[in-house]
Amino acid sequence: MTKILVFSDVHANLTALDAVLEDAGPVDETWCLGDVVGYGPDPNDCITRLRELPNLTCLMGNHDLAAVGYLMLDAFNLDARKSLLWQKEVLSAESLEFLESRSQAMLVCRNISLVHGSPRDSVWEYILNTIVAFENLKYFNTQWCFIGHTHFQSIFQYHLEDDKFEIELPEPGGTYQLNGRAILNPGSVGQPRDRDTRAAYAIYDTETSTWLPKRVPYRFKEVQDRILEAGLPSRHAKRLSSGW
Repeated sequence: MTKILVFSDVHANLTALDAVLEDAGPVDETWCLGDVVGYGPDPNDCITRLRELPNLTCLMGNHDLAAVGYLMLDAFNLDARKSLLWQKEVLSAESLEFLESRSQAMLVCRNISLVHGSPRDSVWEYILNTIVAFENLKYFNTQWCFIGHTHFQSIFQYHLEDDKFEIELPEPGGTYQLNGRAILNPGSVGQPRDRDTRAAYAIYDTETSTWLPKRVPYRFKEVQDRILEAGLPSRHAKRLSSGW
């Protein structure tokens, strides 16, 4: 059995990342689907923690791309730009080297497609509904695709007999048997936006082909304080206490 920890959108939130790593326990591999930095107060510490993980596969998200200068900041809203300008100032040479070495393109690991945004647009496109999910079906050749970017823990299950997708929202802690083709999102570690303040992640079991979505509480008040102390936008602190 190979137990793989899958998560995305850490967004420089070390407290949430540590809670996820502790809750997940020992795993054989870790797949991070991008956006390690942006919004939060702990970009270097989060990267240091990731670098310590054995058998890590980590993609580059749109915030990571902007932090290393590969994406124009005017593509982001005002608060996100302010945060990214700060991140660019505080990121160490080692952290920048780590981010720059990440893949911008979709990867295939253990016959699973991994991408930050969508198979069609690895950086920017959000898969938030069944229409966009269906449009992306022809852009990956594996049975399953794991995505991030939306900050929503969700499953888009394709039904061949009806030639359509449906959204499934399994309860955290409930095992989901993978079958057919599907696009799965573990949610966001550091900035959930599905009205649940808990950090989100998933466990993928290669032997049983199961997906176990998980949520874990963390001390978000500490993160809010660090955001404000760093002079980052207060909106990025406020949203942590309501999950939006």
